Amino acid sequence: MVTISRANADEVGLIAPLFDAYRVFYGQPSNLRAAESFLSERFNNGENIVFLARHNGEPVGFVQLYNTFSSVSMQPFLILNDLFVKEDFRKRGVGEALLERAKAHCTEMGLKGLALETATGNPAQKLYERLGWKRNTDFFHYFWSNPNLA
Repeated sequence: MVTISRANADEVGLIAPLFDAYRVFYGQPSNLRAAESFLSERFNNGENIVFLARHNGEPVGFVQLYNTFSSVSMQPFLILNDLFVKEDFRKRGVGEALLERAKAHCTEMGLKGLALETATGNPAQKLYERLGWKRNTDFFHYFWSNPNLA
């Protein structure tokens, strides 16, 4: 059975291997120490919300959210920045449970909604759309990369 709970700074050691695997999935080199440091900093600064999925106590997935605002609607919303499920637990409802928990949190907090972006080839798009997420076709997404940072 899978349980979903909100994680805290004391659970960074449980989340970090999943976070590291998530980054490897997106082509980054594995660096567990940096993953732990990054997560610890986010928790210590109150900058993230993480829900952790466990199967028989074993961490099998997570979703990480960040707070932000819409100036146009003048309302707060969440960015669903990271979603990861261990390969052995994919297609077993874990990702769906994490997404539904993120949506419930958003509703509980009275926030405008959730935003996410994903790679164009990510098969999770089908899950997002099945759960009511709408692909934005009204806006382009741009990103400027600081040439001074690698």
